[in-house]
Amino acid sequence: MFNLVVLTGRLTADPELKTTPNGISVTSFSIAVARRYRAGEEGQTDFINIVAWRQTAEFITKYFKKGSMIGIEGAIQTRRYTDKNGNNRTAFEVVANNVQFVESKRDSANATSDNGESFSNAGADDFNEINDNIDDDLPF
Repeated sequence: MFNLVVLTGRLTADPELKTTPNGISVTSFSIAVARRYRAGEEGQTDFINIVAWRQTAEFITKYFKKGSMIGIEGAIQTRRYTDKNGNNRTAFEVVANNVQFVESKRDSANATSDNGESFSNAGADDFNEINDNIDDDLPF
């Protein structure tokens, strides 16, 4: 059987890092994903719930903020629970196995939402430039 989800979308809120009683890092958030549509049709957006664990959760909360474009590879997971009114419910979410940056630091700093709200990608300045002249350090 095969359960693979690949999504790109924008975070709808800042992800928050939490810790389980056993000390495992976790974050839950949602992303806005545009649906494909035909010319002349109105575009639609789906809001997909995502959960990430351990180092993936720590990475997301450190480098992604509301409005950041994110690429996610994971699997769909269902959970059954009873709500406060005694109704049986099923929650669907994507468990993120791998995440990646989808836009450049410059693009994410200038990103705006559909209503014109500006987003900044705070934390992206933590990266250092790579020295392209690495041949000097090679032993051959």
